[in-house]
Formats: sequence, C-alpha cells, structure tokens
Amino acid sequence: MTEWRLNKYLAESGVASRRAAERFILAGQVKVNAKVVTELATKIKPSDRVEVNNKLVQPVETKVCFMLNKPVGYVSTAKVSRETGESVLSLIDYSGRLYPVGRLDRDSSGLLLITNDGDLALRLTHPRYEKDKEYEVTVDKKITPDLIAGFNRGVRLADGQTLPAKFIAAGPKRFTVILKEGKNRQIRRVCQRFNFAVVKLHRTRIGKLKLGNLKIGRYNRINVEDIK
Repeated sequence: MTEWRLNKYLAESGVASRRAAERFILAGQVKVNAKVVTELATKIKPSDRVEVNNKLVQPVETKVCFMLNKPVGYVSTAKVSRETGESVLSLIDYSGRLYPVGRLDRDSSGLLLITNDGDLALRLTHPRYEKDKEYEVTVDKKITPDLIAGFNRGVRLADGQTLPAKFIAAGPKRFTVILKEGKNRQIRRVCQRFNFAVVKLHRTRIGKLKLGNLKIGRYNRINVEDIK
C-alpha cells in the first residue's frame, strides 16, 4: 500500500513547502483522521483524512507554475485586506490553490513565480540552492561609491549580514543588482542605509528564468523542470 511522509504530502498538495509543513505539524495545526499529529515521521495512506487548521487537504494532481510580470500595487500573498491591497493571485486565471514564491513588495514589479508545488518553492527560496535574483533599480539621487561598496561587500541589517551582491551601474541613478539571498525588502533597506530612496525596483530574473518581453500584468504557464 502506498504511503507518504506527512510533510511531503502537504507540500505536494500545495499547502506549503516541506519546511513550512513541518512547522505546521510541530505547532499542532495538522490532523490525521481527526487526531492532532505532531510527529514529523508520520506516514499517511490514501484513505486518511488530513486537515490543516481544520481545513481538508486535497492532493494536487498536477503541479503548475506561472511566471507573472507583477504590477506595482499588488501584494505577493494569498491573504489580503483593505490596508494591504489586492493579491497577485487575482491576476491568474486558475481555479486551483496557488501561492506566490518569494517576495516582491507592493511597490515593486517584475518576475514573480506562482505555483502549487511546495518543493519547487523551497528550491527557489532557500539560500542553499543559490538561485540568483536580478533586479533593475532606480534611486532618488546620484549613485555613490559607498552605495556600490555596500552592495558588493554586504552590510549588516537588523536581521543579519547581507551576502556580497553584484552591482552593475546603468546610469547616474540606475543600476542592476544580483542577489544570492532574499531578505525582506533587502535592496530598499541597503539603499536606505546609505540615505538613498528606491524610486523603482523591478525583478528581471530568477536563476536561469528571465522575464523577457512579458508585459506588465501578464503571465505565462511554464514547465517546472525548466527552473529546477
């Protein structure tokens, strides 16, 4: 009889990445056949009923991934409110469960992946997989050597030291930066550290996947194998 590790089942059902699924299990948020399960080694059978926060988990038959050119003004989360604004998920015509991979804040635009594949989400966001992310940035005043050095060497932020990034000047106030990590609002905070404000931030690449000529607000369905 086929059995699955519970965290893998949750990831492949589109609930979350395996690491996030493990946190749900340890926090007592997962039930199997109406009983709370907190053991990570738990295995389940096809006949088992699995719930997360009292919501039935349905296995996803087909893994999908969409590449969206996110417009400014949308948030990269499934949960929205009057304060946060509309979710990027509203731009995707798909009836199944989806969630955005990684972060692009409300004021940023560009390449954002949206999927139901928890394992893919982990591979794209965990630092050990070293997926470069490339951004085009415009700031409010002329670039200085200190700003360039800050990106190239790394700086200490409230949540830790940033890794060295690749800085490519593109004009007096414009540059491209390539990151190997994804701290929350990292580019904006590094710029702020040197008294710069970001006027425009647009992501153009994740790993070998490039945004290309995809128009703002449009999306393409892509082959998951192309970005592993």
